[in-house]
Amino acid sequence: MTLATAPAPAATASRTRRQWVTLGLGAVVVAALCVLAAVWQWHRYTAREAQIHLIESNYGAAPVAVGELLPAPGAALADDEVWRPVTLTGRYRPQDTVLLRNRPVDSTAGFHVLVPFEADDGLVLVVDRGFVPLGEDSSKPDAFPAPPDGEVTATVTLRADEPASSRGAPGGQVQAISTAQVLGAGPSGASWAQGRTVAAYGQLRTEQTASDAEPVPTALIPLPAPDLDPGSHLSYTFQWCVFAAGALGGYLVLWRRETRGAQPTAGDLLLATGEASTRAPRPPRRRRPTDEEIEDAALGDE
Repeated sequence: MTLATAPAPAATASRTRRQWVTLGLGAVVVAALCVLAAVWQWHRYTAREAQIHLIESNYGAAPVAVGELLPAPGAALADDEVWRPVTLTGRYRPQDTVLLRNRPVDSTAGFHVLVPFEADDGLVLVVDRGFVPLGEDSSKPDAFPAPPDGEVTATVTLRADEPASSRGAPGGQVQAISTAQVLGAGPSGASWAQGRTVAAYGQLRTEQTASDAEPVPTALIPLPAPDLDPGSHLSYTFQWCVFAAGALGGYLVLWRRETRGAQPTAGDLLLATGEASTRAPRPPRRRRPTDEEIEDAALGDE
């Protein structure tokens, strides 16, 4: 029995120089785009890490008087002072309460309650007192508590003013915490606070009246602590680098394979062996009789 010899696989047609150049340029372009995406994700990662470091440094700091960070009307909050807690003493203006819409908390839709605060030194600061869920009518909450009357000492987390929103909102509501826009949306308008505001607002932590020894509960949902999740930017950076290396490496592997000549693969050999096994078997070769068999046959004829 003889083994069938597998036919050699057909040689791969070689590409022209122009085709190789085109493929190479394509691989370089793809790799360059992947590198740009990796650099973009890396910058987002470093920016997020810097933001987390700032929050960790400032959010847990001891409260200081608001005048130390915002010394006069018109002052802007320094970038490295964001998330700092400050104390201010004065009175709320509940008649000018405004609601911030489209700013969910913990994936719950609702409104932030924004109330202007007049400090004893004349400074006016918008305070985000907390969150209230949607009411039966989703355009507004059913009800929410008013701020305490009289003199109040409040501790707030300072945040930089947000850019004014160009989106419309119902009366008494805003789409961004921009001091000028919030005051303008209140029933009294913004004229009463002219020349007394700063480019910042506060997120309420605690508030206490002059007659109470303990902090006053607001009955609003407190605003959560800032998010410290770094996100997936670093892993995305590595992924884009792998894609860039794959684009160039794939081109080199293809070039080496075709310029050196394709070698038979295991699949080619198995296919060829299978084809050989389906051919019709050869007829068995006739065996030459031995001398004894010839002699026995002759005697039998006699």
